Amino acid sequence: MNRKDGMLYAPTHEAKPVVRPGEFVIAAIALDHGHIYGMCNGLIEAGAQLKWVYDPDQEKVKAFINTYPGVQAARSVAEILEDPEVRLVAAAAVPSERGPLGLTVMAHGKDYFTDKAPFTTLAQLEAARTLVESSKQKYMVYYSERLHVESAVYAGQLVQQGAIGRVLQVIGLGPHRLSATSRPEWFFQREKYGGILCDIGSHQIEQFLYYADCKEASVLHSKVANYNNPAYPELEDFGDATLVGDNGATQYFRVDWFTPNGLATWGDGRTMILGTEGYIELRKYTDIGRSNTTDHVYWVNGQGEHYEHVAGKIGFPFFGELILDCLHRTELAMTQAHAFKAAELCLIAQANAVNLTPATLR
Repeated sequence: MNRKDGMLYAPTHEAKPVVRPGEFVIAAIALDHGHIYGMCNGLIEAGAQLKWVYDPDQEKVKAFINTYPGVQAARSVAEILEDPEVRLVAAAAVPSERGPLGLTVMAHGKDYFTDKAPFTTLAQLEAARTLVESSKQKYMVYYSERLHVESAVYAGQLVQQGAIGRVLQVIGLGPHRLSATSRPEWFFQREKYGGILCDIGSHQIEQFLYYADCKEASVLHSKVANYNNPAYPELEDFGDATLVGDNGATQYFRVDWFTPNGLATWGDGRTMILGTEGYIELRKYTDIGRSNTTDHVYWVNGQGEHYEHVAGKIGFPFFGELILDCLHRTELAMTQAHAFKAAELCLIAQANAVNLTPATLR
């Protein structure tokens, strides 16, 4: 590995509890997406105490408690929301239900941490913005492809340390494996999942805003299609978009459900970050033909060519920062404006997308 001056750019593991046991109590509501486990894992590793779980599906609740022994099964959402010990509710509801659930949680004086995408309509976003302003509660979003991926965290450190100069462009590739037979019904219902740019496209837009340090951006153009899944007419299996930030940085991203069965993992997610003095490539989940391990970071600048395999070396500081933000009402982990702007842009990209679905599949 190559490091400037032997120290700068060195990976540092930051995952550690930031609170004492029992100091930050959380609950889980709505287990519709498996991301709820990653959300809870991150918070628990940072010191949170998971007290409650609720979902109307008792089989999901049993599986959850098997993973987190000692968690209490609530009889209703109200039982959790009326518990004064609970400071934050984590939820991975059906996408169209995430916004309304967040309003309910915040109205009870608790912070809300939802899976992405946080909304499926601009009306839901505006309702959340209004309540956040009046209640001062937090509506945080699990943009996991940056927050819970060590190579993505490390790339942020490199950018902030000036390793590649000022960021000019971010290219994001977010392929996923469809695994249609294992998906719930809502996954194929447009009104419930929101569309591919709203859903998995939200990861890509959030990363662009973060790496390029944009407060605002515009969607120049976007496209969606159902190219190859006639059995699921409301599914979009392909989407892409181009954005420009308020500082002139640009983004192109592509998301799709075309990961071939021969790949050893669910998707060959990659991010390329171009700066004025170098560039970074993240091979997040695999390095095809070389290694099926995660978190490979390649980068080049004036000092030379560099490579770091950062799995297990970085940690996930977002979760500890989020806990401290909730306790101290700060914005270290992510600003509310950033979380909402990423959501807004993915909804705009989705709403304005050109539909390239072949006429025979419409």
